[in-house]
Amino acid sequence: MADWTQKFPEAARAYLEGRRLDEVECIISDLPGIARGKAVPASKFAKQKHFHLPDSIFFQTITGDWGEAAGDDGFIEQDMILKPDMDTATAAPWTGDWTIQVIHDAYDGDGDPVGCSPRNVLKRVVALYAERGLTPVVAPEMEFYLVARNIDPAKEIEPMIGRSGRPAAARQAYSMTAVDEFGPVIDDIYDFAEAQGFEIDGITQEGGAGQLEINLNHGDPVMLADEVFYFKRLIREAALRHDCFATFMAKPIADEPGSAMHIHHSVLDAKTGKNIFVDAKGKDTDAFYHFIAGLQNHMPAATAVMAPYVNSYRRYVKDHAAPINLEWARDNRTTGIRIPISSTAARRVENRLAGMDCNPYLAIAASLACGLLGLEDAVKPADEFRGDAYEGEGDIPRVLGDALDMFEEATRLHEVLGPDFARVYGIVKRAEYDEFLQVISPWEREHLLLNV
Repeated sequence: MADWTQKFPEAARAYLEGRRLDEVECIISDLPGIARGKAVPASKFAKQKHFHLPDSIFFQTITGDWGEAAGDDGFIEQDMILKPDMDTATAAPWTGDWTIQVIHDAYDGDGDPVGCSPRNVLKRVVALYAERGLTPVVAPEMEFYLVARNIDPAKEIEPMIGRSGRPAAARQAYSMTAVDEFGPVIDDIYDFAEAQGFEIDGITQEGGAGQLEINLNHGDPVMLADEVFYFKRLIREAALRHDCFATFMAKPIADEPGSAMHIHHSVLDAKTGKNIFVDAKGKDTDAFYHFIAGLQNHMPAATAVMAPYVNSYRRYVKDHAAPINLEWARDNRTTGIRIPISSTAARRVENRLAGMDCNPYLAIAASLACGLLGLEDAVKPADEFRGDAYEGEGDIPRVLGDALDMFEEATRLHEVLGPDFARVYGIVKRAEYDEFLQVISPWEREHLLLNV
């Protein structure tokens, strides 16, 4: 290996041991979480300290259209300076040659972080915790579906065909037989993850037909968001090897549960390393309750970030493994905020609102932002919920338009996430929503064409 590759993490160095690096993919997340960037020969990457992309990549909707979010200078597509974070260097083991991916951070011409870059948004929130002597820790859970190849948008999505030759069955949560149906895909997921240096805490069958969940170990929010960003790509690539698609849509199949990205949070005292959610006797602290209150009070306005598409809101259905409100309870999966069984040192708060269609940087940033505002407000949450929270009333937005209205008015949340991000995000998502409203759905044609 060349000397400069010795800066790579151990897993990337091991992947290249005895091999010649051919190419480096220089990537950055856009607002939806799609990897944007350039692939360059390794010899060129070795000589460059940065590269450029236009800031317009953050103004683009999921459909490829544009939001008018360029600011006072107009749509001039000025270049950003993208600098590599060598700690993120990891293999791209599905490629035909020896390729390494490196995540980059975005800066403007003055050297300041670009405020609407998702990774910068999360770094900003983590820095606000650090200013208060706190270290946030998160652990994401990733749910997704393996589905049959679908190249016709008019066709309903169907479960993939498993090893048995039968479509994946629903309502087989935690079934090892169901997991075995996807064995070849899962084997490739494990192999790709190992080559990239990622530690999987476990893979389980979820309640939907062809739905799986991957849990990641807890750690630094930016590092974990990087891993989810990478994981979405490696899972898609593993599925394509076996003639199926991996989808992270929040609700891909009408009668099946949706896919979430549950986020577990704890907060440490930066000096002592102690979890601030418990005291020396292992009892819940005021900070524990304040964090929960922050989620309850501010997550309705943050929903547009955690549930970013019109499809996201189809997931919030009673009795379908997704929350309909922000009640909190211990070891109760019907509530939006759950306190899992754990040791006192591992006391944590689980946010069950975010869908797997979110941008991991933005969803984690928004969730931490809500908790931080709760710590600052120092108010108590609602009383702990008892029973089945699906019997209660919903208190989260039901459609993207309402969620965007709430987000656009949430000035305190904007200050934490960054005013420039809030401005750009609101404009781009509103453009995307307006575009959706121009689409006439099959439901409308079926029920309205001749009946109204």
